[in-house]
Amino acid sequence: MAGQSFKLLLVMLAVTAQAGAAQADPLAPEVSKSDNERLLPGIYPAPPVPEGFGVADEPGQKPFHLDWSVGLKGTITSTTNGSSFVTTLNPQFTATHAGRRMDIVVDGAAELARSQDGAIAVPALRLGLSTTTELDRDTRLDAETTLELTRQLPGSVGLDPRVIEAPQVLSGALGLGVERSFGRFNLGVRGDAARVVYGATQRSDTGLTDNSDQNLWRGEASLRLGYQLTPILEVFGQASVERSWFDQASPTLGVRTDATDRALRAGLAGKWNGIVTASASVGVGQHDFDASSLSDITTQLYDASLTFTPDPTLNLTAAFSTRVEPTGTDTSGTARVTHLASAKADYVVNSWLRLRAKADWGNSVLEGSGETERRYGFGAGADYKFNSRTALSADYVYDHRDNSRTGPNDAQIVSLGITLRR
Repeated sequence: MAGQSFKLLLVMLAVTAQAGAAQADPLAPEVSKSDNERLLPGIYPAPPVPEGFGVADEPGQKPFHLDWSVGLKGTITSTTNGSSFVTTLNPQFTATHAGRRMDIVVDGAAELARSQDGAIAVPALRLGLSTTTELDRDTRLDAETTLELTRQLPGSVGLDPRVIEAPQVLSGALGLGVERSFGRFNLGVRGDAARVVYGATQRSDTGLTDNSDQNLWRGEASLRLGYQLTPILEVFGQASVERSWFDQASPTLGVRTDATDRALRAGLAGKWNGIVTASASVGVGQHDFDASSLSDITTQLYDASLTFTPDPTLNLTAAFSTRVEPTGTDTSGTARVTHLASAKADYVVNSWLRLRAKADWGNSVLEGSGETERRYGFGAGADYKFNSRTALSADYVYDHRDNSRTGPNDAQIVSLGITLRR
């Protein structure tokens, strides 16, 4: 009996020794790894298949989300120089792609108008493309391009009453900007380019007026550096250079009004809990003409904006800005200096009613001609939703302008329209 037990003990020791030797020896190259070893750390530094492989998209998911709407509106305009009625059709669309790093938005809009005499016109066409790319956690790239074709209707507010047919304006723009954060510093660099082409104007006093001398190329570069004093408040400085090249010499001035604009601003910006967003800056701007016969322009630049959104139902905004820009058509000056102030209010009463109100004030001076214009206006409107896709809109606008060349003009505009949207 003892002999049998001794033999059994020897067999168990031999089996144990063989198992220990097998565990101590490394795997030979020709021996395959077991499937369980794939679960060990460090065996596969990269995923064995691409991320997201074999994961089906949601049923019906498309690369772009499309929203569109069609509005039909009737507008009565009564001014010092007469009254008019216009019916407009306003189709528009927005296609949005939300990617992991890049968001793409393609949008377009058109306005087709029929006046009371039956004439059909296309006051506006627009097509735009914009992208936002998150290069990394601290860097964002923005790019956009637009193409627009516009023409004011006879009797439009702000149009010279002696204009029978306003010029057609074709414009295209391209912009690219980069924003990056370096700790508390925020750096922004941006470049823009634009082309504007004007058609002829038909006037009651001078007949057909050529505006090709106002056709221009424009380029701008800007640099903005901000420092985050607190999580809410930022102090910043901004510098920009803009260049304008005109196709032809001005027939009234005898020279081309090519110019270089330089601007330097400093200010404060703040955001608080998504409720208040504010910015204010002051600076100086120079508009230097290439032609020595034209007087250069130096002006103070003031910019401010405020947005107050205490809850999702109420949105209040106010803004003030100073701009130096080309004169546009049917003018004899060298440049236009404009100060603008505006305020808007938007209140959602309930799920089917939204109220709107606005007010604005402006003062502009045409350098080189002495022409000035002051204007102010206000308006109110309401949107009534029949359902999620149909809304009725009503608006009233009052506008007063006092131009030193054409005299005062008052306008009242009443419009009623319906919008179908998807």
